[in-house]
Amino acid sequence: MAASAQERRARILEVVREAGSVRVVELAERLGIPAVTVRRDVAALADEGRLERTHGAVSLPAGAPAAGSGGQGRVIGMLVPSVGSYFDEVVAGASAAATAAGARVVLGIAPYETDSDRAQVQRLLESDVDGLLLTPNWSADGGLAGSDWLGDLPVPAVLVERRAAPASPAAGLDAVCSDHRHGVLLALRRLAERGHTSVLLAARSDTRTAHEVRAGYAMAVEGLGLARLPVIDVPTPAAHPAGVHQELAARIAEAAASGVRAVLVHNDQDAIQLPPLLRAHGLTVPDDLALVSYDDVYANLSDPPLTAVAPPKRAVGAEALRLLLRRLDEGDALPVHQIELLPTLTVRASCG
Repeated sequence: MAASAQERRARILEVVREAGSVRVVELAERLGIPAVTVRRDVAALADEGRLERTHGAVSLPAGAPAAGSGGQGRVIGMLVPSVGSYFDEVVAGASAAATAAGARVVLGIAPYETDSDRAQVQRLLESDVDGLLLTPNWSADGGLAGSDWLGDLPVPAVLVERRAAPASPAAGLDAVCSDHRHGVLLALRRLAERGHTSVLLAARSDTRTAHEVRAGYAMAVEGLGLARLPVIDVPTPAAHPAGVHQELAARIAEAAASGVRAVLVHNDQDAIQLPPLLRAHGLTVPDDLALVSYDDVYANLSDPPLTAVAPPKRAVGAEALRLLLRRLDEGDALPVHQIELLPTLTVRASCG
């Protein structure tokens, strides 16, 4: 799989830190990347003030620390609720940004529906981390319930894909999130432009993403003038009964019989199982039904490949890491940042 622009630029910065100054042609050879791509990435890094270009060579800006010097060598603890899907890319983005800055990430995992957040964070703190990137467990009825301890951490922390309640002890923490409501709007706007007057939503309810997708659906149908349909509840993976996807396909087919011709499914793992099951009901994607998935982790592996909302997962991880490093450098002089990054819509065969 080709490296993303973010990953390439992180590798470029790493090489420049090690070499001090290096010619663009040599960079391309060392990284195995076409020179034209390296020049484009170097130009972007120079525009951001992270590199300097002189006579075909690149170097760090004057006063920037080389690898292992000054404030480099920091260790960042990162808590996530899972690996193997959505958060893999968030972790990859944070790790690439850490490498580019001369830092490293230490990972802790507190699985969904467990009460191990605090214990995992304590283990990370025992590793002498300088700061924390935190994705604590979240519930629909309590948000970051039982998280008052987040207000008493001994090191700076940034919430990742989480937002604390305004009156909670964690409200003063920096945060970086995907704007999932905007992601839903992108999907429904695309479908509306293709002539759909109603879009069915099938979604989970156990994660913050699912909660935001549902809220985004309510806002988008109102803003776009679409018919608002009852949401189909998708069971959580732990509670998936036998035949859950057959039941989901049957309910979508029932909606199609009443005239619905478009559906948004959160998330990919459920959406990719639907096309063959829908065929058993006489519905072909995309001829009879437009199908859009949310997350874009596995959507391109479906048959047909699914149009999908793609939260900026790697960018969220990278931005959170960079924000934490700023917090470590500037302390309380830096205002609290609560940043939302916009998803994109990747159009594939399931939605034309």
